[in-house]
Amino acid sequence: MAGPTDLQSSIAARIVSHARQMNWPVGHHVTEGSLEPVLGTSRSPIRAALALLEADGVLERRPNRGFFIKTLPTASPDGPAPSVETGDGERVYLAIAMDRLARRLPEVVSENELMRRYDLTRAQLRLVLTRIASEGWVTRRPGRGWIFPALIDTLEAYRENYSFRQMVEPASLLAPEFRIDPATIERLRSQQRAIRDDGYLRLGQVELYAINADFHESLAAMGHNRFVGQALARVNHARRLMEYARPLDRLRVRRVCEEHLGILDALAAGDTGEAARRLAAHLTEAADEKTADATILDSKEPT
Repeated sequence: MAGPTDLQSSIAARIVSHARQMNWPVGHHVTEGSLEPVLGTSRSPIRAALALLEADGVLERRPNRGFFIKTLPTASPDGPAPSVETGDGERVYLAIAMDRLARRLPEVVSENELMRRYDLTRAQLRLVLTRIASEGWVTRRPGRGWIFPALIDTLEAYRENYSFRQMVEPASLLAPEFRIDPATIERLRSQQRAIRDDGYLRLGQVELYAINADFHESLAAMGHNRFVGQALARVNHARRLMEYARPLDRLRVRRVCEEHLGILDALAAGDTGEAARRLAAHLTEAADEKTADATILDSKEPT
């Protein structure tokens, strides 16, 4: 019998990550419909991923009722989130990220090189590379091998990233095309509350970054300007490794959630001006804090 495809394994890992982010308890009903807007894919691959998670013991299927949480992988408070893609997948993912940021990996690499370096089978490596490719920081070369595109990997580029975001993101909230989407606001609120309450202690660096990026990209999406949305998504892809390299300040994560919730409260009240003001202050504070420490590029290990 054929094993799961790369896509099914990747979606299964994202379902587990989303469940952890939302702190779903044992017995929580997991539906295809609730996952479709979160994962941005159709129900058919979601259905296959749910069946894979059932086989792995993460979910249980109840007759005529669907899937329910049976158990979720856990992580140590300061460790990375586990991955169902492969037992060691998260460790290898972060090792590749840190090696690329420190330029221990060249711009172009072969699968054989990566298999030897990280002691992986080709199937294990391709699961990790599929995930990295979906995040935009590696692409398959025509022919053979993989290439890492240009990233934000200097302090000056990191500063420019924040300068760009300070110009674009608050302005997007004030654009004539901006429309508040109550469903998006409520989804983001639920996510941010889960992080504020205890997720800031439970979740790993990679998960917390994904939640933060989703918050900012979701606000931009309500501006209905495809160029703003695409530009912000590219910036978030490009700065990913710099964020992974930073020591994880969990108290700051909780404070950021409070700031995010303040922005969402203003939007829910229909006050886009106040939301834009809060977003601008939020980005300015983040820029001042994160670019003040020139030692960020000295971090060689995942934190």
